Amino acid sequence: MRVAIFTALLLILSCSNDQVTIAPSPPLKETRSISYNNVSVDVVIDKPEGDALDVIVAYHGTVFLDSKILTAANTTLDAVKKITDRKDIMFVSVAYPEEGLLMGDNVKQSEAALLWVKNKASQELGITVKKIFLVGHSQGGYIVTRLNRLHETDGVVANGPGPLDLILRCQLEESDKTPASVTCDLLRKAYGGTSANNNAYRERSLIFFADGFKSDILFVQGLLDSQIQLTSWPTFKQKVTQCSNCKDRQFFDVANYEHTALFDSPEAKVKYNSFLNR
Repeated sequence: MRVAIFTALLLILSCSNDQVTIAPSPPLKETRSISYNNVSVDVVIDKPEGDALDVIVAYHGTVFLDSKILTAANTTLDAVKKITDRKDIMFVSVAYPEEGLLMGDNVKQSEAALLWVKNKASQELGITVKKIFLVGHSQGGYIVTRLNRLHETDGVVANGPGPLDLILRCQLEESDKTPASVTCDLLRKAYGGTSANNNAYRERSLIFFADGFKSDILFVQGLLDSQIQLTSWPTFKQKVTQCSNCKDRQFFDVANYEHTALFDSPEAKVKYNSFLNR
């Protein structure tokens, strides 16, 4: 009888041990429409196996047409993932809208994606979100720089962020010194030319948002970028450097590389990974 009871207890304990063995959350790759505070946006999620993960929220560059933003989000996710050494990070790439919007009017959708990651992703995906980083390229760099004035994260990386100075850029277009752009055309329709409403252009330029950073930020700039970008870059750097109410700011200028320096330069990749792991 005692042997039978002992055997039964062993079986119970064995079953109990089996029940507490839980497999880690499996990998996930999907496009999802998310919402935060009644603002909706599509995101592409690439999650590795695991239950507790750091997250990189990525923002693509300008594509102008909303029919192209999901492709841009996927391309940016792949590019950021490729340069990221760590394999235990979840990527959320944001397909923020552009078509017909004035520069900066899509910050609210971009912010909604960040706040979803901060406050809802853990519950909706069944994981624990740990650190959150922002990475943006071109207009995406503009967006993450502006988001850094609104919300604290664990670090921000902006590659070739812009437009830096919309007054200069749109004035050059008005004088036929550079080809017309959708960005300036939309501003002109809304406000008139730069001489008619100088402040409206200034208040949408990234130079206007060069302070109040709540988190450490790394700016990467290829020194073979467009002339309009490089003309305003020293002024932007000076304003950011002089900021008295910012967290740590780092600049990494990359000689012999163009607008996509972060993704093309081995030195920039090293700097980027060092920043994430600091």
